Amino acid sequence: MREAESCRNGESTPLVAQSDGPGNDGLIPQLFTSLPALNEAASYLAQTTTYLTGCFSNYSVEPTARDPRDSTVHEQELVAFPSAQTDESVIRDPPSLTGSRSTLSESSSPAATAPVNHEVTRASAGDLSETSGAIVQSNQSGQNGISIFQGLIERARRTVRGSADDIGWLKREPDMPSVEDGTERFTEILDDIRHGLHKLPNSMVYLFVPGLFSNHGPLYFVSTKTSFSKMGLTCHIAKIHSEASVEKNAREIKDYIEEIYWGSKKRVLLLGHSKGGVDAAAALSIYWSDLKDKVAGLALAQSPYGGSPIASDILRQGQLGDYVNLRKLMEIIICKVIKGDMQALEDLTYERRKEFLKKHHLPRELPVVSFHTEAGISPAVLATLSHVAHAELPLTAPLSDGQPTRLPVVMPLGAAMAACAQLLQVRYGEKSDGLVTCCDAEVPGSVVVRPKRKLDHAWMVYSSLKDDPSEADAAQVCEALLTLLMEVGQRKRHELSMKDE
Repeated sequence: MREAESCRNGESTPLVAQSDGPGNDGLIPQLFTSLPALNEAASYLAQTTTYLTGCFSNYSVEPTARDPRDSTVHEQELVAFPSAQTDESVIRDPPSLTGSRSTLSESSSPAATAPVNHEVTRASAGDLSETSGAIVQSNQSGQNGISIFQGLIERARRTVRGSADDIGWLKREPDMPSVEDGTERFTEILDDIRHGLHKLPNSMVYLFVPGLFSNHGPLYFVSTKTSFSKMGLTCHIAKIHSEASVEKNAREIKDYIEEIYWGSKKRVLLLGHSKGGVDAAAALSIYWSDLKDKVAGLALAQSPYGGSPIASDILRQGQLGDYVNLRKLMEIIICKVIKGDMQALEDLTYERRKEFLKKHHLPRELPVVSFHTEAGISPAVLATLSHVAHAELPLTAPLSDGQPTRLPVVMPLGAAMAACAQLLQVRYGEKSDGLVTCCDAEVPGSVVVRPKRKLDHAWMVYSSLKDDPSEADAAQVCEALLTLLMEVGQRKRHELSMKDE
């Protein structure tokens, strides 16, 4: 009891307890005989911990210049956790104790023991400071090692959890307006179009806004524009830098709309695919006061209006992918290879979409139609090839009328979309077109089209070599969406006029 009180008060405690009875004479010497061995074991453990923590020094100490948030995460991993009190027997047991053990055991009386203890303490004072410093340094290394391993556990948890908490967040927002199911009416319109009944008026201009990486796909929306032109409708494909940020493209789309309106005096119906729908929605959200008399409606086809789990999972901070510089790899692909802006992909993450939609809402009076599909994941889809471009060859035959020979350039986009759709289905239990989940493509307050037909994300703009002639093609689907949008606009204008009266 006296020894415990002296320890709490900071007094030096003798390394050998005074003998209070004959029963302790044999036990105490045996116990302290093994202390040097314990010291050596502690030293080996400290060296091992220092070696292990050194393996992670590249990831825990070096600051990253590419993203301050990432460096903050690494710094948090190095915060030392409160450790248990250091074992006093290890700290107070200097190496010189080994040579004094025989001296300590010679006397069992208090008068003889006390001087020896003071002598041992004085003799080992210099070594004690060195040993204590080494052990404290080892303890700090061990704490860093523990914090790094706990950081790895947290990164693994974030990696496994992914976007599970973000998918469908728009539907859970209480302030967002509800959607209306327009699938049945869409199906009726599409059937009429396939039977030659077209209702789109030529009193409007139709603007198609392409999605991400469209600059590298020469046939993006080309067949749809050709089909519309054959019907005598004026249509344009917005020539924007699709790999630019959403706000930059919003400004370009705004300029496009104003140029079209002042040149034709016709209102514009917009249809945006994938990121193109997000860009078009941003243009109308930010510049509605300038565009409200020039725009008749907006259709979003397979657009990640709420965000994309693919973009979020790739760019989320604090994942295991940070250790292999996954973000840096994406920067090289987008910025160096594709000559785009990393901001384009970042703007499709859930975090950025939440920030944007808090500031900019689509106007309630704007007619909006949302269209999303589910990709097929059957084995037959894995063999599907998409026609994405033409390769022109020199003249090879005299009867070619001077036209170069064209060979279709195909890519297994259907297989890639099927693989991504299956991954999202297994990981999150969500249906998707391969890149965008169905719930994230539904714009609040819009008329939603949910076809039962299995269509992947690339089908809308790139035709497949195995398209079923008994099914509607992409141009007919776009026409049906714009026709439905026109009807929604007429109904909204009627409702607003009734309210005014």
